[in-house]
Formats: sequence, C-alpha cells, structure tokens
Amino acid sequence: MTTGSVSPRRADTRRNHERILVAAAASLARTGEVSFNAIAKQAEVGVGTVYRHFPTPEALILAVYRREVRHIVDIVPVLLDKHAPDEAFRVWVTDHLAHYMMTKKGLADALRTATASRGELPANAYEDMVRAVSLLLAANAAAGTVRPGLAPVQVLRGLAGLLLLDPNGEWQRDAAGLADLLWHGMAAQPG
Repeated sequence: MTTGSVSPRRADTRRNHERILVAAAASLARTGEVSFNAIAKQAEVGVGTVYRHFPTPEALILAVYRREVRHIVDIVPVLLDKHAPDEAFRVWVTDHLAHYMMTKKGLADALRTATASRGELPANAYEDMVRAVSLLLAANAAAGTVRPGLAPVQVLRGLAGLLLLDPNGEWQRDAAGLADLLWHGMAAQPG
C-alpha cells in the first residue's frame, strides 16, 4: 500500500465539497439565500450530495463563512512575501478584507440568521482574524513602520468600520481612507 495516495473517491468527495462551497458562496453573495437545488445545479452535483455534505442550510452557511475567513487569513503570508509590511497591511485591508465585506453582504445576512438559533459565530474564525492582524502588526513592528505593542484586537475593532461602508457607493475609496486613518494612528512616527 502506498502512503500519501488518495483514493479517487475521496478526491472526488473533496472536489464536490469545494464546488458546493463555491456555488453556495456565489449564491449567498448574489441573493443572500441558500437553495440546495440551485446550489446542486450550479456545483454540478446531485441535491443528495449537497445534503450529505451539509445536512442543514445553517451548516452550509457556516462552512461558507469559515472558507471565506480562511481565505482572508491565508492570504496574509502571501502578501507579506510579495510586499513590504506596510503595503501588505494596506493591500490586505483594501483589496481583501474590504472587498470581502462589501461583496458578501448576503452571506452576512444569512450568517446572522443561521447563528441566531445556534449562538455566536465560530470562535475560531474570530481568533484566526486576530492572528492575521497579529502577523501583519508583528511584521510592521519589526520593520519599524508601526509602534510596537499594538493590540491586534483593537486594530481589528478599528477595521470593523469597514462594515459601515456603502457597498453601492465608493467603498474602495472609503476603505482606503479608513486604512490610512488607522495607519496614521498605528504609525511608529505619527505625522
């Protein structure tokens, strides 16, 4: 038996799982609704496959949310490899975090509904976001671009202002303005 090999059935299961999540994310962003039939059709799987992976709409919504947060968190090291730390912070805020918040309003509404009966959002998603901000702050502190000792939770709270942007307005410009305002407050030498 070869170690590390994946049976075709397992690989197919993972592909189906991902296709369902992609279709559900698109549906939630577009309509804010979860229709297992429409998602199955978009993902090119049977509706039974959707139910096998996600027995309830709430389970599917939470899985989409976790996937989206994972993307926002996983992009941080990539940005730090590609950009200077200060630019990585700005790109993360304006091109990833703000974009996510503006294009996922339907997901946010569905998430509120899904979690109303189950309690709060998954704690690990919040913790992952705090870790992402911590990584950006640590890189910037090491580069001397922000004051050392900034609390990642406070910075994340400042970034929550992105939720107040108008998705039908000039949110890209406003997100850049918020990032600049926050940056000046964090800067090693405010000016």
